[in-house]
Amino acid sequence: QVRLVESGGGLVQTGGSLRLSCVASGRTFSSYAMGWFRQAPGKEREFVATINWNSSTLYHATSVKGRFTISRDNAKNTVYLQMNSLKPEDTAIYYCAATETRHILILRSQYDYWGQGTQVTVSS
Repeated sequence: QVRLVESGGGLVQTGGSLRLSCVASGRTFSSYAMGWFRQAPGKEREFVATINWNSSTLYHATSVKGRFTISRDNAKNTVYLQMNSLKPEDTAIYYCAATETRHILILRSQYDYWGQGTQVTVSS
């Protein structure tokens, strides 16, 4: 069992930056691929970014490519999402997810564990 706890959300103006963190419990974090998803009000949860177990492979959704960067520190059991040039349409609850595979995955159904989410609000 893996427990995920996100932090770092908040209110920011258009063009601003935030860094989300997700700390995982358990000793097998380094063998899991990790992902970030988001859910805006009235919309389905959507994929944002994913990273494989050793950070050799990253993938970002088209909507955030060039603005957001996923990274991880296996020594700290933590995955990050650096968000720059934020836009009002980035407003959502952001969720961290873990999958019991080493390779990147982009489908919500492929992830085994989820955090409780952290709110990001971008004002215009």
